[in-house]
Amino acid sequence: MPQQHSSNLFTQPSGLNNFVIRFANVNGTGSASANLLFTKAIFRMGIPVTPKNIFPSNIQGLPTWYEVRVSEKGYLGRREGIDFMVAVNPQSMATDVAAVKKGGYFLYDNSKKLHEEYIRKDINYIGIPLMEMCNANYSDARQRQLFKNIIYVGALSALFDIEFAVLEGLLADQFKGKEKLIPANVKALELGINYIKEHFSCPLDIRVERRELLGDSIMMDGNSACGLGAIYAGATVAAWYPITPSTSVVEAFMDYADQFRVDKVTGKRNVAIVQAEDELAAIGMAIGAGWNGARSFTATSGPGVSLMNEFLGLAYFAEIPVVLIDVQRTGPSTGMPTRTQQSDILEAAYASHGDTKHVLLFPSTPKECFDLTVEAFDLAEELQTPVIMLTDLDLGMNDHVSAPLKWNPEKEYKRGKVLTAEDLEKIERFGRYHDVDNDGIPYRTYPGTHPTKGSYFTRGTSRDEYAVYTEDSNAYKRNMDRLMKKWNTAKDMVPASVLYQKENQSEYGLLFFGTSQYAAEEAMDMMKEEGAVLDALCLKAFPFTKAVSDFIKSHKKVFVIEQNRDAQMKSLILIEEQTDPSKLISILNYDGMPITADHIFAEISKNLSLHQVLNKA
Repeated sequence: MPQQHSSNLFTQPSGLNNFVIRFANVNGTGSASANLLFTKAIFRMGIPVTPKNIFPSNIQGLPTWYEVRVSEKGYLGRREGIDFMVAVNPQSMATDVAAVKKGGYFLYDNSKKLHEEYIRKDINYIGIPLMEMCNANYSDARQRQLFKNIIYVGALSALFDIEFAVLEGLLADQFKGKEKLIPANVKALELGINYIKEHFSCPLDIRVERRELLGDSIMMDGNSACGLGAIYAGATVAAWYPITPSTSVVEAFMDYADQFRVDKVTGKRNVAIVQAEDELAAIGMAIGAGWNGARSFTATSGPGVSLMNEFLGLAYFAEIPVVLIDVQRTGPSTGMPTRTQQSDILEAAYASHGDTKHVLLFPSTPKECFDLTVEAFDLAEELQTPVIMLTDLDLGMNDHVSAPLKWNPEKEYKRGKVLTAEDLEKIERFGRYHDVDNDGIPYRTYPGTHPTKGSYFTRGTSRDEYAVYTEDSNAYKRNMDRLMKKWNTAKDMVPASVLYQKENQSEYGLLFFGTSQYAAEEAMDMMKEEGAVLDALCLKAFPFTKAVSDFIKSHKKVFVIEQNRDAQMKSLILIEEQTDPSKLISILNYDGMPITADHIFAEISKNLSLHQVLNKA
């Protein structure tokens, strides 16, 4: 008989729409679609949910985890502690048992006896003979593996009280056009449901109940949002070299191009998508397309940015628009390719040798990935410079609840200072690098605009205002000073930081960016529950706007939250703003997992007594 541990279940506080469940699987066994089915079911029941896919960098065979947080309060950051573990991977069993919180639940395949070393007296065990059930109901080996995952989703639907009609609807959507596959999946769900109802009391205290908390929210990953944003931004050239975790940016662009960028007459895409031989070639192609007047981009991760440094310096110095989407992962070197970090900040800000500065954008949500990708193309052309989007693996590859993507059909692209043939006719001599408007931004033309006027050499060597090669010191200095003037102009053009208060309520503040926003917002609520208030600012761009320096100056201490070891954003602020270093306190996370509110709260508490940050009111 299969081993059972269903009696004397420990109790724990109610987990109604508030718990963390982790699935422990083997990479390459088809568990991803089953786990996503679970997440989408909760989303469709109107409950905020946030999944994290924790997977190895090999193709298959190693442990993989899928962690889902359910939060009625709408907290979308990762939370520490596992309330419910679905453990179907013997390789990670010891780790998985240890991860469960006291009073939590451990679901496992009891087709074979659970070894004594995995038995804890302070957690609840739910044994289901998954392997035996699959062997009895399916003859095909692959089906046995795949449907084992669906059976445990059925079991969870009974334990958590997930509406069966919702699961049926999701299967109908998933297998649209392949309806003959639906009955077998429904059968697998029912096998799990019936077993739980026969052997256990359900639902558990950890369960879900329908709410209407999501409104018109969508669930989307950031890479897809960036790819779609590039489509709507009018990008016509994507040059890339595959690298985790950015590959799906261009794949999404490709898929969306098949939907929205197909010539009705020829049936061909009207975009160029080129897989280059390496990252260096990819950025070179994208820059060449930008020079030629196309809206072009590439996507990569930290190692790719390292290789692209020289070309980024060329685009900065020659003033050629290009967009780079950097989906950050852990480093240095190969690091942990499938873990998240915010550790390319300094590399991206000052990419290339010499005095070089690049515009950076910091999206926090899929909607912002979409919006800021569109804005990146406008900024790149207006400023005639590379613009780098800094997302990360967590935002890029995980699904997130997000406000819906919206598009203004009246929007006009901002192509910047581009002279037409008529404009050139009015000019006696075209000076490519003349600062006509005293904002540091010169005028350019597209190749072939005029038969005799508008031509110039684009080079990485020093030149004068007419793009004529020179090593004259004064000409070089004038050019570098103008580039600095353009940098200062950019401060009024980049997206504004988000202030969480109209006026300061505290002497202490939080400063954060990107996916740290989720945990930071929750930590602020945790502080409020203790009677303490902190002001907050979420960065959206570099160069820093005046609001950033004002925020720092107006607070006694500012906690800078970032996901890297060396406090790179803090360093960037110190360099650029000449801030008093004693005012900035780092809260760092660099273990490859998304930062949690628990960690932020603990670090703030360690640095300040709560009475120091009590609301002045």
